[in-house]
Amino acid sequence: MAKRITKVLIPAAGFGTRFLPQTKAMPKEMLPIVDKPVIQYVVEEVVASGVDNIIIVTGATKRAIEDHFDEPNEDLVQNLTNGKKEELLEQINRISNMANFIYVRQKGPYGNGTPVLAGEPVIEDEPFAVVWGDEFILADPPRLKQMIEVHEKYGGMVISGMRIEQKEDLKRYGVMDIEPVEGNVFKVKRIVEKPDPPEAPSNLAAIGAYILPPEIFTALKSIKPGKGGELWLVDAINLLKEQGLPLYTVEIKNGKYYDTGNKLEYMKTVVELALRHPEVGEEFNQYLKSLTDKS
Repeated sequence: MAKRITKVLIPAAGFGTRFLPQTKAMPKEMLPIVDKPVIQYVVEEVVASGVDNIIIVTGATKRAIEDHFDEPNEDLVQNLTNGKKEELLEQINRISNMANFIYVRQKGPYGNGTPVLAGEPVIEDEPFAVVWGDEFILADPPRLKQMIEVHEKYGGMVISGMRIEQKEDLKRYGVMDIEPVEGNVFKVKRIVEKPDPPEAPSNLAAIGAYILPPEIFTALKSIKPGKGGELWLVDAINLLKEQGLPLYTVEIKNGKYYDTGNKLEYMKTVVELALRHPEVGEEFNQYLKSLTDKS
């Protein structure tokens, strides 16, 4: 039996250069989706999957993330209490109480393997999950829960997979060469990071979440910088696979991927979730229709 997943690491140390100047002083993970920041959607998925120990790897200008998940300040609590805004007070109290948060500062070379390596002292000798802080999947059941179930059955390493319908978009992802196991579970033969679309081995991309063993830290320390001179997590995963550790992917059921690290996709996400919002959805829908009518 595979060990139970009790910790999730969320990398949130990037510069957010695609959103400059907005992200000069504000983390891209804190960009709002109507009335919640992106990273809160990520944390809510983790908690809904049954894990409440969350390590967030941060960098400079990321203090707002810590403040968001901290207890609300007394002035805000008093203001909401005086205004009899009990529902809002309950919401902000729930944010700080929904998980145990640990913060680690990132050090080392550029690349998506570096924040994972930064979490080694906290993770210690147990398997854990990695979920990126600037993208999320809304799924039922939650994506991470689906992955944990696969890990408990098969062990090894597990990656969340989503089909990419537009072939030209494959160059944005790590794309997997796969063979069927059962249902929506596949064994991964290799991962090609950001391939030219004609060279992509499938249209199943590794999207946003991994379950990894503690051996990943040794692998990250032993690999050399790869494409673009960066330390790539996928290179360490491929190394463990070559050493005999099986790698699986689960094609996420009933899910939709939201890439909020990209300007256009971020704006699409805001519009789509605003239309679903119980307070503003109907009026916002009417507003969008009025813009269409004017055009």
